[in-house]
Amino acid sequence: MPPPPVTEPDRRARLLASGAVALRVHDDILAPLGSLFAATGSELYLVGGSVRDALLGRLSSDLDFTTNALPDQVQAILAGWVDHQWDTGIEFGTVSAVKNGRQIEITTFRSDKYDRVTRNPVVQYGSTLQDDLVRRDFTINAMAVRIGADGAGDFIDPLGGLDALLEGVLDTPSLPEESFDDDPLRMLRAARFVAQLGFTMLPRVRTAIENMTDRIDRITVERVTAELDKLILGEHAVDGIDALCETGIAARILPEVPAMKLEIDEHHQHKDVYQHSLTVLQQAIDLEDGDPDLVLRWAALLHDIGKPDTKRNEPAGGVSFHHHEVVGAKMTRRRLRALKFPKKMTDDIAQLVFLHLRFHGYGKGQWTDSAVRRYVTDAGDLLPRLHKLVRADCTTRNKRRAASLQATYDDLENRIARLAEQEDLARVRPDLDGNAIMELLGIPAGPQVGQAWAYLKELRLDRGPLSREDAEKELLSWWSAR
Repeated sequence: MPPPPVTEPDRRARLLASGAVALRVHDDILAPLGSLFAATGSELYLVGGSVRDALLGRLSSDLDFTTNALPDQVQAILAGWVDHQWDTGIEFGTVSAVKNGRQIEITTFRSDKYDRVTRNPVVQYGSTLQDDLVRRDFTINAMAVRIGADGAGDFIDPLGGLDALLEGVLDTPSLPEESFDDDPLRMLRAARFVAQLGFTMLPRVRTAIENMTDRIDRITVERVTAELDKLILGEHAVDGIDALCETGIAARILPEVPAMKLEIDEHHQHKDVYQHSLTVLQQAIDLEDGDPDLVLRWAALLHDIGKPDTKRNEPAGGVSFHHHEVVGAKMTRRRLRALKFPKKMTDDIAQLVFLHLRFHGYGKGQWTDSAVRRYVTDAGDLLPRLHKLVRADCTTRNKRRAASLQATYDDLENRIARLAEQEDLARVRPDLDGNAIMELLGIPAGPQVGQAWAYLKELRLDRGPLSREDAEKELLSWWSAR
């Protein structure tokens, strides 16, 4: 006999039971903290993402609380109990602390008003938990758990957050137009939660975002970038990127991605570059062998952004994108600088975009050892990521061609391994250092030494390691021919 179907009450009960189990892990924090607040007659609730993630069985060590106690009272309550506390967010009613290696944030009930010019609220303290919950971004983040002397207590859900969690949907506590006008960052957060949780936006939420995309211009670049990074690191990053593009938000903050939706006509066939890029992103994610790789994921998403600017319809009906990797690398740098990415990350992502196409010159293994050395040298410490990116870039539906491409790349990796056994490919250096060059040529430090060093570096890449005698002979011959 098949098992009886799982009913909605059963699912609710299981989810609440899962949340209770997740919270028990933090009893050493919750019960003592609840006792401290109860002793002063203050209310304390676990709220927001902490409750949501507990119900989903993915609660982290960062715990968010709300209380009717004012910030200076919260500081007094925590004094002597926490390991450390600070008041960085106290102007917004938040006191932060660390206890037993876990971060705690406690915010006084809020019922903020927004100027709707920036995203900064005019901080107003509320008098009830309801005031606090209704101002939050999404109903799945508007649930609370009462914390008392015994730890986690009553589950409080006045806005239907548990139902939204069960259905896997994103909805706002108030009208989405009002919520997004108050804080436009919430539109980007909606796409981020799609990426992190695999949820979908309710139609009214999606429609509001589509009609209000210009409001995102009120948000600082730093906040936008922080949300984009969280989005692309999500388990469902492809869905999050697609949500950004379909709602029109990406056109304002990452326009190069939706621009890859090139028009395809019946006479000039080519792959849908946008869908191809999303597939490459997913395949790169599937190749990760540990924590999510931010650099690899951004490179996978952006690797073909140079194609729209290099598209050319060929007379025979084909389409070409000559040098799109060069153009794409420049575009990547420009966009990531505009988003204020760290310089090292910008350089790394742009270099992967620049190098992603080079393998296709390998053919059936025609590269010389010199070409293999240059591939490794140009990639540097990005080589493991480049391996993954190139493999992820194979999206052909032709199984025979896909297998052939993967086998060819296997051959390249094997050649790299064989050469690495013979020489240190990761640190290719000239066979003579600067001091030896100056002594041999009788020249002082200066540009000429750099030119000689560069010549020997090229020689080393072409021919592999040389003896000191051969290196000196080659350098003298080059110097005389100058």
